[in-house]
Amino acid sequence: MPATPVEPSQLAACRAVAIDLARRAGAIQREAYGRKVAVRMKGTIDLVTEVDQACEELVVKGLTEHFPEHGILAEEGGGHAADHPCEWIVDPLDGTTNFAHKFPFFCVSIGLVVAGTPTLGVVYAPMLDELFVARKGAGVTLNGTPVAVSETDALVRSMLVTGFAYNVHQAADDNLDHFADFTRRARATRRTGSAALDLCYVACGRFDGFWEMGLKPWDVAAGVLAVTEAGGRVSRFDGLPHTLDGAQVVASNGRIHQAMVDTLMHPGKGG
Repeated sequence: MPATPVEPSQLAACRAVAIDLARRAGAIQREAYGRKVAVRMKGTIDLVTEVDQACEELVVKGLTEHFPEHGILAEEGGGHAADHPCEWIVDPLDGTTNFAHKFPFFCVSIGLVVAGTPTLGVVYAPMLDELFVARKGAGVTLNGTPVAVSETDALVRSMLVTGFAYNVHQAADDNLDHFADFTRRARATRRTGSAALDLCYVACGRFDGFWEMGLKPWDVAAGVLAVTEAGGRVSRFDGLPHTLDGAQVVASNGRIHQAMVDTLMHPGKGG
């Protein structure tokens, strides 16, 4: 594995800044939670609120001030490209629909990719006051305490989680077949509405596995690092290595990963 072009001291500074910005953006969400906020539609069911935009402005401004040479990819388009190995990938409010409907499961997700490799991930859920921090080669913590994936070793004893893309009403690949298959094979399946938190919940052992399609880099940049640093495994549906520009992701504790891949690759088989 190639050496990171970022010094440990700079990574420590990146970590501190990302945590501070995630908490500050989370405070905006917490203060606005339950109030009527302006909502704009990006698609049939895909929406964005003024809180998404306020949080993105805060995070992008903070990252730019501290690391002006770094690139930033942000969901609402507030970032900028740069000729530098470091790129921040930001979802200012993952779980916007939950937030808009006053369902308290949403988060801020900030990931740092160095030379194409996820290197730092910070995910903060303000209504739960839970902060997940992952650093490549250094593990993952929840509110400062190290966490690890579960030890569940059979799909039938697993609790899984998934999500549905915003084009689920029109898409031919709508994930409903996979949802039905896993519901028949696992102990339980859930749909929470925040991919970043779903991945972090796999990392800390609350879920045994996660799968979804139609995802963007900001949905997974921080969370996939949390899973691998917690001892889990992340791949595409076919088991090949996951890349941030890939729309498919399956993440697990590693022990049930092949069973999940088999289920995804052979929908409707078994029971």
